[in-house]
Amino acid sequence: MRLEKIIRGGTVVTTEGQTKADVGIAGEKIVAIAETLPKGDAEIIDARGHYVIPGLLDVHVHLELPFCGTVSSDDYRTGGRAGARGGVTTLIDFAIPYAKKNGKGYDTLSEAADNWFKRAENKALIDYTFHICVTNYDQHKDEIKGMVDRGFSTFKEYMIYESEGWQADDRAIFGTLEKMRENGTMLLMHAESPRVLDELIARHHTPALMKKFGARLHGITRPNFIEAEAVQRATKWCEVTGGQLYIVHMSTGEGTEIVREAQERGVPVLAETCAQYLVLNDSVFGKKDGHLYGCCPQLKKPADQERLWKGLKSGEISVVSTDTCSFTRKQKAMWKGDWTKIPMGMPGLETLLPIVYTHGVLGKRLGVEEMVAKLSTNPAKIMGLFPRKGAIQVGSDADIAIIHPKKKTKVDWKKMETNTDWSPFQGWELAGFARTTLSRGEVIVEDYKVVGKAGRGQWLERRTAGLAN
Repeated sequence: MRLEKIIRGGTVVTTEGQTKADVGIAGEKIVAIAETLPKGDAEIIDARGHYVIPGLLDVHVHLELPFCGTVSSDDYRTGGRAGARGGVTTLIDFAIPYAKKNGKGYDTLSEAADNWFKRAENKALIDYTFHICVTNYDQHKDEIKGMVDRGFSTFKEYMIYESEGWQADDRAIFGTLEKMRENGTMLLMHAESPRVLDELIARHHTPALMKKFGARLHGITRPNFIEAEAVQRATKWCEVTGGQLYIVHMSTGEGTEIVREAQERGVPVLAETCAQYLVLNDSVFGKKDGHLYGCCPQLKKPADQERLWKGLKSGEISVVSTDTCSFTRKQKAMWKGDWTKIPMGMPGLETLLPIVYTHGVLGKRLGVEEMVAKLSTNPAKIMGLFPRKGAIQVGSDADIAIIHPKKKTKVDWKKMETNTDWSPFQGWELAGFARTTLSRGEVIVEDYKVVGKAGRGQWLERRTAGLAN
């Protein structure tokens, strides 16, 4: 077969190990891997002195999301460019059915998917798909099978956000997990205990306390047990129903312990954490601009960070994602001293790989092979995209990131692709930005600059999800 491109002389990293090898590409696929491939008339991409890793999958992003009285500032164009610069070649967003304005029910699950397709149309630089959110169980429970037939294999429910119209109660969670078992699909769960959380917020929502504590109230009203109790409850319904469960953005050591214990009992539960929970803690809320760091769940304690790293190392946590939900300083300023009005979320697509590589691999918490597992191979397998994605093997899509093992760059939002005017990691020295990123064989980042064109990203059909993969 004629090779169109050869990635020459890099250290190819997979979950199985490292090897010096050439990677041959024809069209959109990897077609040859060997110690040395004959050049012929192929384009040579020099990877000597670099790691060659599978393109990342960020399986938890929110692009152009109407939320908290505004709309998140990264869309598929800017989010895709940011992801590509960080070696991300696939993202998974959340298609959310909203209550209809006439008060008669909610969007169907299919209408929600159509709405999100419109967000991606002519904008997506990298490949994408959606998790389908179940926001009204009585209406949506009988629509799940149709969405599976349409090529969606993961669904989501929120234990909180009653005011947004998204909240699922125990009955809905129990019933949706039964549907997951019936269809071989998987339910993603935002696990926070709503009634106690609401009570704590109400108790602290006074002018005096807001003046005294400011953004620190975001952490004060979300103690660890708010997440831990909800994770416990969700895993119990998972155990009882046998439906596959995936805890999103887990932020606490207690939650990690609950997942570990459930997995040891054979409960089909998996978990992800996010990069920010590994490197930031709630001390940031005491800063002058502490409100910028408001996210949900909020940042926790240093002890939680260490337990999350341990969970990644031991395998209790399978994936690192970002929960990207970007807002500008002007949007964040909507809080005006009331922490309940902070648009919750932070940018993350561009820094996912650099954070985990710098603080995980260079920080001696993870091996580079383990990093590839958490950022590429595991998410591809769990989300039903492996071996098309998340692999460097013959037949896989040529989704590849080439990174220098040591070269560091100082984070500066002014030089980033993310559509915000701040970064949670401003001034940090991070290694792991992609020197070169290929998506389906096309170079979309070259010499650390985005060169790919918006609109080339493709939707990815999926049929399976979870532990079965």
